Amino acid sequence: MADGPETSGEHAPADATAARGSAGRRVTMTDVAEAAGCSQATVSFVLKNAPGIKISAETRARVIDAAITLGYTATTFAHQAPDARSGRATIPVVGFVVDQLATSPEAVVAIDAARQACWNEGRILLSAQTMNDPEMEEKTIEAMVAQGVSGLIYMTIFTRRIDLPAGLIGCGVPVVLLNCYSDDRRFPAVVPAEMAAGQRATQHLVGHGHHRIGMITGEPWMEAARDRQKGYRRALADGGLPFDASLVVQGNWSASSGYNGALSLLALPDRPTAIFCQNDRMAIGCYEALKEQGLRIPGDMSVIGFDDEEISRQLHPQLSTLVLPHRAMGAWTVRQLGQSAPTGAAPSPVTRLECPLVPRGSVERRFQANPA
Repeated sequence: MADGPETSGEHAPADATAARGSAGRRVTMTDVAEAAGCSQATVSFVLKNAPGIKISAETRARVIDAAITLGYTATTFAHQAPDARSGRATIPVVGFVVDQLATSPEAVVAIDAARQACWNEGRILLSAQTMNDPEMEEKTIEAMVAQGVSGLIYMTIFTRRIDLPAGLIGCGVPVVLLNCYSDDRRFPAVVPAEMAAGQRATQHLVGHGHHRIGMITGEPWMEAARDRQKGYRRALADGGLPFDASLVVQGNWSASSGYNGALSLLALPDRPTAIFCQNDRMAIGCYEALKEQGLRIPGDMSVIGFDDEEISRQLHPQLSTLVLPHRAMGAWTVRQLGQSAPTGAAPSPVTRLECPLVPRGSVERRFQANPA
């Protein structure tokens, strides 16, 4: 491991940047971090000379050299406008309201992407979680509007249809929905293309010669679990393969349910040759069950996950998976705010962002092609 701050992720606060590279693109802290071989948090601590943070002299030198080489310069926000009452400059603020942060890393990823997109435009992101408390949610939205936010991003941690909070309707600023949507399509919304992703994952296995493909699902009340299974069934149909209900076992997104689900599939008289786990955590449990039974991955059983969490790159073999596009979704919402009217009068389509496939070492071709 490197110095402590280098392992803390890329969510520490840092100044926006105005320096531009030779191609005219802004040089960001992310660029400096990549060049210096450390995290964005470390770059922030070094350039701010943050007190109490122990970073080696070697790392500090790498960060400073990279910043100078790339032409990075910290700056105040370029889009400031004077406040009519005080005469002081004010910074445009975007409000971000989310129901929960601790359930999974996706909310943090989306917030960080929205934060970076705001900084690139000279704006600040102000975020708050409401813990699904309707009263506190309304108060949070009211407080953000009272603070003069220039727009609101409203996110749910689970992809779902929502009844719009009263505070969003007629709040007087543009509103964008992230990972959720309303039936009336009042506001622009962005969600993952879950059905297409389930289809893509299954097609990947079919394309590798697998005809009996097991699936370990998430909880069936969740839209993501249902849509991923619909995609699975569609891919089977497209490949001319019958749907076998015994090959689908229910999990609950946890590693233990992936372990138990894999054991259930292995107990079948005609067991599958590949397993599609609807998230990476269940794939971890699936790995353990397969190895416990003396089965090789992917030689005896191919496995594919979903979410592309960091752990997927640490498994042996590395896990083939699909990216849940919360980073792209967070950036999309900030761009959309600049194009949205505050009234939300015209119906807006639900945008579904692709979940890219990341092929790694856990999927192997089942049958070799016949020689020409």
